[in-house]
Order: sequence, then structure tokens, then C-alpha cells
Amino acid sequence: MNFKIDHSAKLPLHYQVEELLRQLIEQPNYQNGKFLPPEVELANQLGVSRNTIRQATNKLEYEGLIVRKKGFGTKVAGKSVTTQLDSWHSFTQEMTEKGISFKNYLVKAQLVEINEKIATFFNIPPKSKVLLVTRLRGDETAPFVYFESYLHPRIGVSESEDFTQPLYELLETKYKTPVSNSQEKIKARIASKITADRLRIKQGEPVLIRERFVSDPGDRPVEYNIGFYIAEKFTYSINIKRER
Repeated sequence: MNFKIDHSAKLPLHYQVEELLRQLIEQPNYQNGKFLPPEVELANQLGVSRNTIRQATNKLEYEGLIVRKKGFGTKVAGKSVTTQLDSWHSFTQEMTEKGISFKNYLVKAQLVEINEKIATFFNIPPKSKVLLVTRLRGDETAPFVYFESYLHPRIGVSESEDFTQPLYELLETKYKTPVSNSQEKIKARIASKITADRLRIKQGEPVLIRERFVSDPGDRPVEYNIGFYIAEKFTYSINIKRER
């Protein structure tokens, strides 16, 4: 691309820089994660001030097209997934409906002892053993979400199942356990070392933590699920009506 601006044009310089940057971030190498040149380098190359560069990048950051990572630089923002909180599905169903492809970096099933919180939800003794399904998922470049799904022992799900398939579809079709209710808690936290290592991000970066308490139509507990999402990859949207 012709990475130059016209200093004699009537169009303000920061508008021209903004347009050049829009073209630049569409290049395959930047779409694949390469960091943009530093502001000083861009300013020198285009013959403008750093403030002009900053005006243009601020606009792109506001639009969610780029993200600044302190100590690293500026890069193209990954595509964000928006989830409506007035309905819910399994992760696989959500991604399929949005036409987003993903890959499994880890799928594991094992029997584990549960803590008091999960035991209370399941209404079974603490330290009971239940099936834990662990999944690390993302796109072709890197993982972006880590899930732990604890399943009530009443259901009888086998460790040997293919857990790459939609979980709720498996529960309903094979184990005759439909799910219909989910109580959710969402909170923002900084990534611990364990979470950062799993998601391949820097310790201290923001993550979203989503807890699900899933029940069947008879309000019997089915699953406790906790997911750790890279914050910049997900948006949660909810419509609220004011009562009159």
C-alpha cells in the first residue's frame, strides 16, 4: 500500500493518518497479530507529530478496532463475541449460530472431589466425586476461553464420552436430561498466573469470569460451570425494561 499522506491537501492530517491506519490494519500480517509500528516510527515516516498519530489511533481504539497492550504495543483487536443474556446456549451452539469457527486446545474428563459451594448447589455431601469436564477453546491463533463443567452424578455421564460435541445436546439426547434454567454470575478479574498460562496471556491482564448454575425443567441441578474469558474477546449484552 502507498503509506503516504498529502501535506498540501485540505483534509486534516489526522483524518488522513486515520484512513491510512484503517488500510494498514486490514493487511494479513496485522490481522494475524503483528504489532503496529510505534507512534514515533509512524510520525517520522509520515512527517507528522506524535499528537496527530495519537488522534488517529485514539479514534480506532474507541471503535474497538485496535487495542493497546502496556509494555507491548498496539495491535488489531480480535473479533469480539457478543452474547445476549436473555437467552443461553452451550458454547458450541453460540459459536455455530454466529458462524464463528473455533478449535479445542484441550478436552479432558475426570472424576474429582468437589468443594462446598458446588456440593451445596448439587445438594450432595462435600468432597463427593463428580465428573469434571475441562475444555480450553479458541481460534486458529490462540485459546480465548477456559471452561470447567461439573456434572451432577445423578446423570451418570461417562468419562469416555466425546466432549467435543455440544454438551447440552449430549445430555438431552443420550442421558435424557434436558436443561432449561441457568442462574449466572459475571465478574471482571485480573488473570492469575494459572489462568494467564492457560489462556496464553500476561498475568494481570483482564478476564471475565462467568459462573453458571444449570438446572433441568424440574429445577434439579445439572451442571456447575465456570468459564474464564479473555476480556477483549467477549461482550455481554442485556436488554432491560424499566418498570412503570
